[in-house]
Amino acid sequence: MSSSVSPLFRFGIIADPQYAAIAPHAGMDRYYANSLAKVAEAIEIFNREDLSFVMTLGDVIDRSFASFDDILPVYEKLRHETLFLLGNHDFSVSSGHLSEVAERLGMPSPYYSFSRHGWRFVVLDGNEVSTFAPAEGHHHRTLAARMLAELQAKGARNAHPWNAALSDEQFAWLGDEITKATEAGEKVIVMNHYPVHPPSEHGMWDSERIVALLAAQDNVVAYLNGHDHAGNYGKAGACHFVNFKGVVDTERENAFAIVDVHADRIEIRGFGREESRTLLY
Repeated sequence: MSSSVSPLFRFGIIADPQYAAIAPHAGMDRYYANSLAKVAEAIEIFNREDLSFVMTLGDVIDRSFASFDDILPVYEKLRHETLFLLGNHDFSVSSGHLSEVAERLGMPSPYYSFSRHGWRFVVLDGNEVSTFAPAEGHHHRTLAARMLAELQAKGARNAHPWNAALSDEQFAWLGDEITKATEAGEKVIVMNHYPVHPPSEHGMWDSERIVALLAAQDNVVAYLNGHDHAGNYGKAGACHFVNFKGVVDTERENAFAIVDVHADRIEIRGFGREESRTLLY
């Protein structure tokens, strides 16, 4: 199995730049301001490759709506299609800006799907039921508070206010997208900010139902996410779950990847701290 054979297509991945014009948090090894240079470096490498698109897996900023004004111009240097999904820190903005985040990132909607080369990419909004993303007084915020309290009462390891869940509507939409992909003969890659497998303190509150759905499908090949900056990997059913490392961590080392999709495998080429992996399917 030679890796020199050209892939069907390839795309770029960036996770958790968490840019802000603030001092580093040395205890967490997070260097928020340095993400401008790191994203620029990743884009230089991406621009040398023939990519279908580049996806950032959430947390473009760490805080403040004005942070978008600094980091989004860096992405304008990318010669490929630039796609985003929503992370928890992208909502660390004033309440008046909460409803504007997806639009500021140029997203068609908070969750969406698109097809490339016979593959369907299903992009989730993992923040939909949370204590921070919905508008004040929205029923999803009330539901989130109840879910969090129930998980905390059980001593669940992911019972943290910086995690969240899908609405039942979005979960049903995910199932519908997979069904449509099956009917169209498409393989599926799901993308989200939050991990769902293996279980961890960073996992979505409704991880179990998401993993059960994805693991039961023959055509769902991978689930790609950020949020847990240390990175992680697991497999359930035929689905590979890959957690990419956070750009914001460490003073100088970067972390990003190019994903080569072949007829029988996905090859992740890690740069900097990101690991390289071969996912057979």
